Amino acid sequence: MLQDKNSIGRYRRFFIVFIAVMVAVLVAIAALVVYVDPFFHYHEPLQGFPYIIDNQLSQNPGMAQNMDYNSCIIGSSMTVNFDTDDFKDMMGLDTLKLSYSGAYPKDDFNILSIVFDKTTKARINRPMDAVFFAMDIPVMTADTEETKYPRPEYLYDKNLINDVNYVLNKDVLMQYILRPMIQKKGSDLSEIYFSWWTPEYYNIQWVMHTYEEPGKVEKETERDALLAQTGVNLDINILPFVRENPGTEFYFFFPPYSILYWHNVMQENTLEATFAQYQYVAERLLEYDNVHLFYFQNLPETIDLNNYADYSHYKPEINRFMVECFKNGRCEIHTPEQMRDELLKMRGIIDEFDYDGLFSVDWG
Repeated sequence: MLQDKNSIGRYRRFFIVFIAVMVAVLVAIAALVVYVDPFFHYHEPLQGFPYIIDNQLSQNPGMAQNMDYNSCIIGSSMTVNFDTDDFKDMMGLDTLKLSYSGAYPKDDFNILSIVFDKTTKARINRPMDAVFFAMDIPVMTADTEETKYPRPEYLYDKNLINDVNYVLNKDVLMQYILRPMIQKKGSDLSEIYFSWWTPEYYNIQWVMHTYEEPGKVEKETERDALLAQTGVNLDINILPFVRENPGTEFYFFFPPYSILYWHNVMQENTLEATFAQYQYVAERLLEYDNVHLFYFQNLPETIDLNNYADYSHYKPEINRFMVECFKNGRCEIHTPEQMRDELLKMRGIIDEFDYDGLFSVDWG
């Protein structure tokens, strides 16, 4: 019996020591994550740590809350190839890229809610001078509560309890703390989220080789069919930030798409409805004095397939060109009538383009 009691005592002590060690290890891991904070959830970046920034869903909210910036870039993958150094050099702005690939209006709302939260460190320290916002018409009919991907709520809310999903996350520890410590090479903040395509992919051969033509829709979408939901998204997810922040200049822009984008629109039989959408959004945005609106879709360089890696994603040089326009006012739309004129030019380009010749070539 005495031997049994001694055995039980040893097992109990071993169990207690084991639990204590495990708790200590977990506390140490949590402390390391909080100290380094690779998702910037608690504080700004540590000086000298080689942060890897490649996770839009997880890292954007922390950057919006704790980075030092006075302008930001909002929108889909149409914005990922902006180099924020260009905004500094040309416009004198400290700009933070907060792109979400495939962003729906609700994604834009979610991140702008953090950008304009006056309790965040970034807003306490500096005002928001400018927002550069890619207005992607194709997603403006999404449900007002729909996001492109499920977001990690524990990184967006203010609930400390569910932060356990962050501070005790194996991937955070291994991929965003230990890996950069070993590699000693972090991301260039000015070029985060750049697309993977290298210069040799931006050419008509590659675009046409990978292009998948949508099927032809026989019934035409009515001209006004897309306007109601577009208006709801403007009213709920976008325009409140414009109205509530009159001291911020909003640079909305219709990002370039190649001539193939318009072929898709015609295949889907939504051409008239799409043009009506563009005009409607322009008219709504131009109601505000702190809005600058730009249309980049009807220029030779922005429809040329040699400047694209697929039907909609353009090379970084076009991103730099757009920053130049934000600075000098080229391509800016000032009135609804001017928007109609630009859309007429776009319609003329579509009507005159030799799609038959494009598709008659065997692109391999």
